[in-house]
Formats: sequence, C-alpha cells, structure tokens
Amino acid sequence: MQNAQSPDPISDPKGYQTHLLSLLGDDDPAAVQAGTPPTLRQFAAEAGPYLPLRPEPAEWSALECIAHIADAEIVMSARYRWGLAQDEPPLIGYDQDLWIEGLHADESDTDGLIDLFAALRLANVTLWRRTPSERRQRLGIHAERGPESYDLAFRMIAGHDRFHLAQARRALEALRDP
Repeated sequence: MQNAQSPDPISDPKGYQTHLLSLLGDDDPAAVQAGTPPTLRQFAAEAGPYLPLRPEPAEWSALECIAHIADAEIVMSARYRWGLAQDEPPLIGYDQDLWIEGLHADESDTDGLIDLFAALRLANVTLWRRTPSERRQRLGIHAERGPESYDLAFRMIAGHDRFHLAQARRALEALRDP
C-alpha cells in the first residue's frame, strides 16, 4: 500500500498530491488523523533505543520522521486557518530537511514533541469537523503547488501521516535487521 518513495513536491506537485491522496484512499481523513497521535506514542515506546538512530547517513531516523510529522502539523495549522479566514492567501512552502537540521538536530524530548503534535492535531480535526463542507472548498495559493483547497490539504495530510509512519517503520526495520 505504501511506497518507499514519494514524488518530489516541488518538481512534481500534482504527482505528490496524487500520491498522498492514494495513501488515504477512501478512508475518512479526520479518522485517520485522529488515530495518528496514539500510533506515534505506541511506536515511539516500542522503538526504544533505535528511535534517534539513522539507518543511513542521508536517511531520517524514526524520531526525525516523527519530528517532521509534527512540523507539518504546525505549518498546516496556520495554512488551514489562513485559507478559511482570508481570500486566497499565499501559502509558503518550507524545506523539510532544513527544519529537521535546524530544529531537531538534538531532539531528545520525544514525549514533548508528540504532546505538541497531539494538541495541534486535536485542534485541527476539531476545526475540520465544525467547518461546513462548502467552506472546505476555500483556497489558499501554495507557493509550489498553486491553488489548494482546505479540503485537499486536509486529505493530503492524512496520507502524509501514513507515508511518514511507514518511513519511520522502515528506518527501525533497517536498524533491527541490518
């Protein structure tokens, strides 16, 4: 179900969107997203000492995958609200690798990271559930992907969760079974 590679979000934005949506499939994006915080907690507990270790120098550790999921939730929290409150606001992109290097190089508070993520995710799922379906079509203008509705962005992040959880699992498997 989940591919090890994702199309590049900058050079192939439509491919990236399609890929993330395919990982969601017909599942309810709010239900998928609501299930991610407890999944991350369980995963981190089971990972033990392997959590911060990179399987290869250029590949993220499982902890860095969790940090990226949290970073994405921070960014999406703002994008959702801009799109709902403003008319076609610009939505800036960000370099995920620079965020990992600049914000999480010495990450040691896994519980705090997941707590932050869980609080934002609860707020975002609550916002989704109380937003009428017609308002979910409001657009923001993504710097790399162009017009993106709240509905599309919310569904994409559910697929994004699945992609990076699978990446984190692969990182652990590579370390446990070299």
